[in-house]
Amino acid sequence: MQNLTNPTILFVPGLRDHVAEHWQTLLEAKLPGARSVPPLQHDKLSRAARVAALDEAIAGIDGPVILVAHSAGVMITVHWAQQHQRPIHGALLAAPADLESPMPEGYPTMDALREHGWLPVPRTRLPFPSVLAASSNDPLCGARQANELAVAWGSCLVELGAVGHLNPAAGYGPWPLAETLIDSLR
Repeated sequence: MQNLTNPTILFVPGLRDHVAEHWQTLLEAKLPGARSVPPLQHDKLSRAARVAALDEAIAGIDGPVILVAHSAGVMITVHWAQQHQRPIHGALLAAPADLESPMPEGYPTMDALREHGWLPVPRTRLPFPSVLAASSNDPLCGARQANELAVAWGSCLVELGAVGHLNPAAGYGPWPLAETLIDSLR
């Protein structure tokens, strides 16, 4: 049984799932008892399947949970919060992907995102405390859009400066600030 004063950290990866050198993967390995939503084997672009996988992962945890989401994992988290009532202690929402604007080449098109249930992005206040950590030069979400999402979700906005999409391509493996932001939610 999980200690009620020590929430389980549950990582919610984006559409690229588990990347070996990603800060989420590295931090999960470092934090005792941390878990991650397992990658999908089928329907990998399905928002409904991703939300169901998150709900199943949360259901398997006794005690409080802190969600740590990145990129489309942020959108999985906010879609999940619209549909489920499970208690969440808090959420770190890092580098959200702006799925309502065309994404760079190599990412799903707007039509594919719409077809698979990602749009519209929920704009309802989250029922748990949250911190939205945003980059000033994220190619997948502009600073203005990140601010609008933080306001809509009732999240505390943390401006990270020019850190790109906060992934290995932007030079992040380890991201030590994540632990501080997670601790702020405890």
